[in-house]
Amino acid sequence: MTLHPSHTAPGVEIKTSPRDTMRALYKHHAGLGLALDPNRRRPEPGPRDVLIRVTKAGICGTDRHIWQWDDWAAGRIPVGIVTGHEFVGVIEEVGSAVTKYQPGLRVSGEGHVCSHTDYNARTGNAHIATDTQIIGVDRDGCFADLVVIPEENVWPVHPSIPDKVAAVFDPLGNAVHTVMAADVSAKTVLISGVGIIGLMAVTVARAAGASRIFATDINPPRLELARRLGAVEGYDARDESWIDDIRSQTRGEGVDVVLEMSGAPGAFGQSFHALRNGGVAALLGLPAKPVTFDFNSNIIFKGCTVLGINGRKIWETWYQMEALLLSGRLELDEIITHEYPIEDFEQAFATMISGDGIKVLLNVNT
Repeated sequence: MTLHPSHTAPGVEIKTSPRDTMRALYKHHAGLGLALDPNRRRPEPGPRDVLIRVTKAGICGTDRHIWQWDDWAAGRIPVGIVTGHEFVGVIEEVGSAVTKYQPGLRVSGEGHVCSHTDYNARTGNAHIATDTQIIGVDRDGCFADLVVIPEENVWPVHPSIPDKVAAVFDPLGNAVHTVMAADVSAKTVLISGVGIIGLMAVTVARAAGASRIFATDINPPRLELARRLGAVEGYDARDESWIDDIRSQTRGEGVDVVLEMSGAPGAFGQSFHALRNGGVAALLGLPAKPVTFDFNSNIIFKGCTVLGINGRKIWETWYQMEALLLSGRLELDEIITHEYPIEDFEQAFATMISGDGIKVLLNVNT
C-alpha cells in the first residue's frame, strides 16, 4: 500500500495527478472526529489484490468508537488510517496474479483479512484466525473512492440484491452468524438489545423459523420496530418484571435461546436468568469493560451452552445471507434509514450517534 503524503519525510514533495489521488475519510488526529482528504494517495493493488471503486459504505458501531476516540480506539487505531469496513462497489483493477475476478464486477468483501495459514483458517474458521487484520481498523478501509482487498476476500453481489443492502453485508452477517449458530428453528428466542444488529437478528430469526421472538432494550422506538419486524413482545430492560412475563409465556422455564447483542453490563445476568436450563446463549455484544457475572447460577448449574460469536463464518455465513435475501423473507428497509454523500460525513455520523438514524450509509460513487 502506498503511504499518504503526510506520512512521508518532512520536506519531501510528492507530485500527483488526478489519477494518483482519491477522496478518503481518515483518522486525522488522536481525538474526536474524522477528516475528508480530497487528495489521498490512490492505493495500488498487489499481485493478488483487487482494487474496488466504492459505491456505498455503511457506518457501524466500530466507526463510532473511532469517531469518538474512546479508550478502545485510542489503544487500537493508528492515526492516519482510512476508516470504514462495510461496502459495496465495482472492481476497477486486479493484480497480475488474480484469476477469479475481472474489472466491472459488482462486489462486496469480507473485512477480516488473514494469511489462511494458521490452525483456525485451515480448519474452516478463518473468521477467528490469529493473524487477522480488519480493514478500516488495522489497514486502510472503505470510506474512500477506492479500497484494496485480497482476491480471497471478494464476494460477488447477486444481481437481485440492491446496493444499499449489499453495503451492509458485514453487520447483516453478524446477525446471521449469531442466529444460525444458535439453531433457532422452532425455538423461543430472546434478543437482548435491538440496535442495528439486534434488529437485523429479529428479521433473520423470524426467517430462520424461530417460533416466538422476544426483545429487550431501553429505546422504545427500537422496541416498536422490533415488534414490526417479528418480535411478539418488546420489553424495557430497565423493568426486570419482563423476565417473569417471558417465563409465564414459556411454561415457566424460560426461552430456548438467548441472542445477546447489547453488551450492556446488566443484560448478561438478566438474559441468562430468562434462559431455560439447558438452553443456548449466543453472545455477540461487547461490554465496554469487564462485568460481574454469576457463573454458578447462570451457566454451570443451568447446564446451558454458551457461544462466543465473532464476525462472520468465511464463507458459510455469506452463502446463508445471500439465500435469505433471495428468499425475500428479510425486512431491512426500516433498518437502513439514511444515506448521505461522503462530503456530508459529519451529518451522517451525527445522525447515527444521536439515534435519529439506525443504519446510515455514505454514498461515495453513486
